Amino acid sequence: MYQLAALSHQHEVNIQIKDESLNPTGSFKARGVSVAVSKARELGIRHCIIPTAGNAGGALSAYCAKAGMKATVIMPRHTPLTLQTECRMYGAELILVDGLISDCGKRAQQLVTQTGGFDMSTLKEPYRLEGKKTMGYEIAEQYHWQLPDVIIYPTGGGTGLIGMWKAFAEMKQLGWLTGKLPRMVVVQSANCDPIVQLFQQGTIPTDFCATPSIAYGLAVPTPFAKDLMMDVLRQSNGTALTVTETEITIGMRSIATTEGLLLSPEGSATYIGMQHLIADGWIQEGENVLLFNTGSWYKYRS
Repeated sequence: MYQLAALSHQHEVNIQIKDESLNPTGSFKARGVSVAVSKARELGIRHCIIPTAGNAGGALSAYCAKAGMKATVIMPRHTPLTLQTECRMYGAELILVDGLISDCGKRAQQLVTQTGGFDMSTLKEPYRLEGKKTMGYEIAEQYHWQLPDVIIYPTGGGTGLIGMWKAFAEMKQLGWLTGKLPRMVVVQSANCDPIVQLFQQGTIPTDFCATPSIAYGLAVPTPFAKDLMMDVLRQSNGTALTVTETEITIGMRSIATTEGLLLSPEGSATYIGMQHLIADGWIQEGENVLLFNTGSWYKYRS
C-alpha cells in the first residue's frame, strides 16, 4: 500500500494505492488463479484452459507448471509480446485469436468440448473468486479494520470487485468490521465500457461495439458477472465511469513524474477516474480513497 503524498495534497483527499504488481507473475491474477489451480489439482484435473486478455494467462501458465498440469491459454493476437512470451516460457500452449477476450472465450469453449480440459474462465468455477477475496481481507487489515470511504477499481471481468465485496460482507458478519463499507467504483475504458453503460442506462446497448484498449484487462465486452457487479455498485452506493485512452496515457506519466511509480494502464485508469469524481464532487474533501494498480507496467511493453 502506497501513500500518494503529492496527489493527496493536490486534491485535499487522502489517496493510497494498492499495488498488485508485486504479486507472483506481476499482477493480481496470481491471487485467484493460484487458488483455482491448487483446488483443480486436488480434484484430479490435469488440463486447464483459459481465455485471457494477458495477465490471467501468465498466472495460469505459472501455477500449472508448478502443479505439473497442462495449461492452454487463448489470448488476443494484439496482446503485448511480453505477455505472450511469459506463457510460452512456463510451457503453456498459447493460442492467438483475432479479436478481444470474448472471441477467446468462444475458442476456449470449443477446446473444452474437444479436449475435455477444464474451463478456468472468469466465474465458471468458484475458486478464482475466493483467491481474489484476499484483497479485501488485506485492505481491512492494512486500514486497521476501518475501511476507506471509496475504492476505485479498474474493471473488466469483475472478479476482484465481487471478491472484495464478498470479503467485506464476511468480515462484517464476523464482527471484524463495525464501520461503514466503502463506496465501490467501477472504472472502464471508453473503448470498452459495458458496465458503465449498464449502470448509467440500465442496459447494454444492442449496438454496443468494443475495440482494443491499451488497458488490456479492461477490454471485456461481455462480462459474465455483470449482474453481480451491478449488485455491488447498488449495495455500496457506488458508481461507474469511463476514461479515455488518452487520459490513461497521460495518467501513467503523471503518476510516474510525481510519485515515482510506474502504473499499468488499468492502474492509471483508477487515478483518472478519481480526478473526475473529485471534480464532480462525488469524492469530497478529507475522504480516504484507495486506488488499485492491478499489474506491472513492465509487462505491457511489446
